[in-house]
Amino acid sequence: MFSKLKGAGGGGGSGHSPLDTNPITQYFEVGKQTACAGPGLIWKIYDAVRKSDRKEASIFLFEKRLAEKLHKPKRKDTVCEVLRGSVRQLERFRHPKILQVLHSVEECNETLAFASEPILASLANILAYHEASGSGASGAPSTGASHPNTVQRPPPHAKDYSFLDLEIKYGLLQLTEALSYLHYTHHMLHRHVCPASIFVNKRGVWKLGGLEFTERLNEADPQEPMPISPWTSRVSKLCQPDLDYIAPEVQLHSQICMQSDMFSLGMVITSIFNHGRPIIQANNSNTSYQRQLDMLDEHVKMIVTDIPLPLREATIRLLSKEPKDRPTAQLLCLLKYFTTDSVVSTLQFLDVIQMKDPPQKNAFYKQTLRDSLPYIPRKLWFQHVWPSLEAEMRQSEVLASVLKPILLMIEHSTIEEYENVIQDSFRTVLTSPKTIQATVCLLENLHIILEKTQKEDARMEVLRVLYNAFESTTIQVQSAALFSVTNVADYIDEQAIRHMILPRTLSVFAQNSADLKFTIAVLSCVERILDRLDRPIILDQVLPLLTEVRLTDPDIMYRVVCIYAVLLRDKKYGLTVNQMATRVMPALLPQTVNPSLNLEQFTMLLQVLREMLDQIDRNQRNKLKLDNMSLPSPERRPLRHLFSSDNMHVPPFNIPNLRVEQRKTSSAEDMARKNSADSGILGGWWFGGGSSSPDSNFLRVQNALPIRRLSDNTLMTPKIRVAHSCSSSPGGSPGGLPIRRHSSIGPQERRGSTTNLSPPTGGSMPNTSSSTPFLSSSMSSLRSRRPSACLGGSQGSGLLQSLGTGMVRQLTGSPMGSAIGSPMGSGSPQHPGNGRAAPSPPHYQLFSGR
Repeated sequence: MFSKLKGAGGGGGSGHSPLDTNPITQYFEVGKQTACAGPGLIWKIYDAVRKSDRKEASIFLFEKRLAEKLHKPKRKDTVCEVLRGSVRQLERFRHPKILQVLHSVEECNETLAFASEPILASLANILAYHEASGSGASGAPSTGASHPNTVQRPPPHAKDYSFLDLEIKYGLLQLTEALSYLHYTHHMLHRHVCPASIFVNKRGVWKLGGLEFTERLNEADPQEPMPISPWTSRVSKLCQPDLDYIAPEVQLHSQICMQSDMFSLGMVITSIFNHGRPIIQANNSNTSYQRQLDMLDEHVKMIVTDIPLPLREATIRLLSKEPKDRPTAQLLCLLKYFTTDSVVSTLQFLDVIQMKDPPQKNAFYKQTLRDSLPYIPRKLWFQHVWPSLEAEMRQSEVLASVLKPILLMIEHSTIEEYENVIQDSFRTVLTSPKTIQATVCLLENLHIILEKTQKEDARMEVLRVLYNAFESTTIQVQSAALFSVTNVADYIDEQAIRHMILPRTLSVFAQNSADLKFTIAVLSCVERILDRLDRPIILDQVLPLLTEVRLTDPDIMYRVVCIYAVLLRDKKYGLTVNQMATRVMPALLPQTVNPSLNLEQFTMLLQVLREMLDQIDRNQRNKLKLDNMSLPSPERRPLRHLFSSDNMHVPPFNIPNLRVEQRKTSSAEDMARKNSADSGILGGWWFGGGSSSPDSNFLRVQNALPIRRLSDNTLMTPKIRVAHSCSSSPGGSPGGLPIRRHSSIGPQERRGSTTNLSPPTGGSMPNTSSSTPFLSSSMSSLRSRRPSACLGGSQGSGLLQSLGTGMVRQLTGSPMGSAIGSPMGSGSPQHPGNGRAAPSPPHYQLFSGR
């Protein structure tokens, strides 16, 4: 994975790496240098991978020649012994907040080396760039060692690294917990709390290291100060703590206690918020240290304004010159600055998750971490949270819970972040055996994974989880698979839907048709893939499924109706009106009175039923119209007179330009009609109801025209309007008809007629012109009137002829004829106008046609 470093830092121009001769290369593949740390930053830190399990690590390397070169008194053995002691102490103290050693010290004539957990950089490396970019920066960096010749060049990636407020808060809490562990668990003093002894690993966790100068506390009373040697220029700088971070009581009174480490922690806090520069910069001079110590309070007041408000008071107390005024590590952990932040508590628990049992892990991953993840900065998602989740994915007993935060991270990550960080490790989850809960969780969120998966082969690995789920015999897995299809149908090809998804869906439904939730899942799946199915598949497989579903449950009924709505709105699905009328509607209609339906379900049901009825109506109407148009014309439009038996012997004859209006009845007619119901001689004789009636025309008319009133058969004739006929009409004359009498006018009144009433010859209708205004209206009026008011054609001619003949016979042959024939009811009727005798009764030539 890594290319070995060649010639970097080599001595004597030999051209080989110092690591080439160290035995640690037998166990690790060493890459490039990434950081430096320790007293004077003399430890060089390299990326590495352990050969046995390909686990990432960091290699700490010390070149012995540096001790000989930097100090005139050659104390190489003393420096080496200090560094060996620090590694032994790190191996002794196993704590999540203390740097973890993976491989113990390996030594050769030229170098010392050991392996630790993967390190991003030391805090000194990161703050060195902040110091250079800060306002008023001058001189050499003083974050690791005061002597300029001891400062190693920081790694380039540390230049781009910046801390978030949450990282600083959580990092300070981690350092406080580490000091509390040393002070109260092992009764040890660190003595070298400074940026050069603090490491930021690749997860972003701050780890306390640099245990070169640890000292045991007083066994009798841990709070009692102990004597200690102060910093001096007579001793190698590599064998002493950093003077800029030493507590005043150590340098002035040669005493040390637990609060001495807390003063050093306060100096680290001010360095972080002061662009990496400590407020005391002694430059390896005891005199300069004492002079700046006198101005400590002024410097604290200047820098405290840049520190977060909840941390200001604690920082001022930590930098107090009196040890008794400083808070202990245990009290500092209880500061509200740390305890009120739920995200900090979540990260804190995540760091020690490996020490918890499976039930505690499940509860944390399923609820706490998933709820806190949106508030954790995205930078820490992949740097701090993901490594813990990646390790837990291999544990089957917690996999279902771990998938909850993992899927949330995948959902909100970019495609590049997913492919570069998550995809390779997550592939093992897709291919390895899983518990039922883990499989269900994965199926329910399969669409989230497919959205971030771009490569076709990777998508097939994801979809294989779905295909395998249909083969499961567990109902939870089958139901989750159906639910998953509704979300990932767009990613499944049509071949797989037709030949795998739909057949397996129908198969598992047949086995679990009694389960309501399962039925709803099946219907949702079918509805989702409906547009991907062919018409024969829908008719042969989907419609039988819908008819088998029990519609008693409102949710199931609603799903079925939704599917029918889709089938109705597109003819390509092949739902015919016969299927609607015989199979679909008989099953849906009883549900209209189902009391369990809500308003939305009821409205949807009625809407679909109306659409079905509309389609049936349009289809059947169009069909019947086509069938009717295909019949012959007489059969298509039968007329009533064609089925009458009264005028079968009468030749057809239509009076042209004839319009008959309904006449008004007289008082005599009203009286006669009133007395018609009596069985008297006059009533029977008048209306021809007697058995001795010489003619039965009245009864024949009444039988043929049942809705005709009896008053229409009386002697009073209707008003007749005759339109003008052109002279070219057959049988017509230019002068029209001669002046004729009418029974309703006096003898002196004559009405001329210009209408030709002669029957048409040659079987054709008379010609008309614009001078005949009643032609068009008379024909339509004849059709619209009832039979009693409008008689057209041969039927009207025959009936009127019979009626006229019968009435004449009655009048001429009865004693009452003279009375009836007289308009005034007297023997010698007089005309009202001139007293002349009234003419004889007319012979009704208009009706008889003669």
